[in-house]
Amino acid sequence: MAKIERFEDIEAWKEARSLTREIYGVTGLTAFNKDMELRQQMRRASVSIMANVAEGFDAASNREFVKFLGYALRSGTEVQSHLYVALDQGYVEQGRFDSLQEHATKVKNLIGGFIRYLRSRSRTQDRAEKRSVLDFKPRTSNLEP
Repeated sequence: MAKIERFEDIEAWKEARSLTREIYGVTGLTAFNKDMELRQQMRRASVSIMANVAEGFDAASNREFVKFLGYALRSGTEVQSHLYVALDQGYVEQGRFDSLQEHATKVKNLIGGFIRYLRSRSRTQDRAEKRSVLDFKPRTSNLEP
């Protein structure tokens, strides 16, 4: 895994950004003029994926980061659900729908993999912290090293 120094380095964020561009493109089509609410909801959900990955990056712990990634994952599912409405209403064609569903699935898979990675790192860090707490020996005098 490449070193992550800023949220823009996170592969899931990059892919979510690409998905958001696609969602904005498809919801900008004339067909969506009939359903402004669905257009807005699809856009909000796709932006939410990116925003939660970015917000989680500045979290105080891996556990908190995982919480934000969970929100991002659920927003990805929301996008997928809204795509079904768009398909059923004839706002998108089957081929475009399939492509967007596949892209959303890719984003969710990247997020899911990142969650698994952070959880494994959290467990390792938790064990290390517990060991350091268990190994702690209080000093009995100020003269001891």
